[in-house]
Amino acid sequence: MAEKTLTRMDLAEAVHNEVGLSRNDSATLVEAVLRHISDALVAGETVKISSFGTFSVRDKAARIGRNPKTGEEVPIHPRRVLTFRSSHLMKDRVASGNK
Repeated sequence: MAEKTLTRMDLAEAVHNEVGLSRNDSATLVEAVLRHISDALVAGETVKISSFGTFSVRDKAARIGRNPKTGEEVPIHPRRVLTFRSSHLMKDRVASGNK
């Protein structure tokens, strides 16, 4: 299976082809949508995209970790992490290979 990464420019090109906006307007639209999603996540909101999935931010508490090589205990500081949970429709589509 060939490794391909979907980029912002690929999304902008898809918008250009599907909607008919100019390439510049398509790129601006993609950037605006991604910025809006990012801003919502930074503010601690959940972003739910129907038939795709849900992005959310979790607060992880501080804990003591262990260096696997040396066994030394190391404090792990509290942090916020981004999580994604795909919808059942997306899971089914990926599992079927988009047939």
